[in-house]
Amino acid sequence: MRRLRTRVILSVALLGFSTACILGPAPTEPSVTLPPAPTLAPSESPTPISGSPNPIQVTVYFTDRARYAAGTPPFEVAVTRMVPAMANPPDAVLTEFFVGPTPEEQAQGLEAITSGFTGYSALQIQDGIARVYLTGTCFSNGATYTVAQPILANLLQFPDVQYVKVYDENGTTEQPDGPVSSIPVCLEP
Repeated sequence: MRRLRTRVILSVALLGFSTACILGPAPTEPSVTLPPAPTLAPSESPTPISGSPNPIQVTVYFTDRARYAAGTPPFEVAVTRMVPAMANPPDAVLTEFFVGPTPEEQAQGLEAITSGFTGYSALQIQDGIARVYLTGTCFSNGATYTVAQPILANLLQFPDVQYVKVYDENGTTEQPDGPVSSIPVCLEP
């Protein structure tokens, strides 16, 4: 197989040489100098979570406003997103959740209930327990439905996660130890 490939390469090279000898030198084109590509400042650099080669599909859950208003569970609706193949799926799902629904998903009545949180600083999964450390300022306003419910829906879809512990911006949750899900006090109604 290797010899065949070598022969094909040599044949193509010889054919190109023969053609050049018969036709003469190729006409030269005027050189064009392109301006340098614009560069983005670090704060402007895009975060192309879905623009990498060989993306994988993940499921992200958002809250359906109509179901929630009508009191018809489940309130979370699944959408699909494409993320880089090398992404850690649980991290990618949380990142996409905090990015929020697309305009099309918003038009379908989906929203990201975040309870004042703007993202997360860490996600650790060990011994069946996912620990999510949220960023931003907790503001549940006494609601019974908070960011905790969609976070649980998003992380419990993974077979290696049986429990989810959500930590507030101060790094606290009600039950930090043991095999049980937990939310911070600030998310209690």
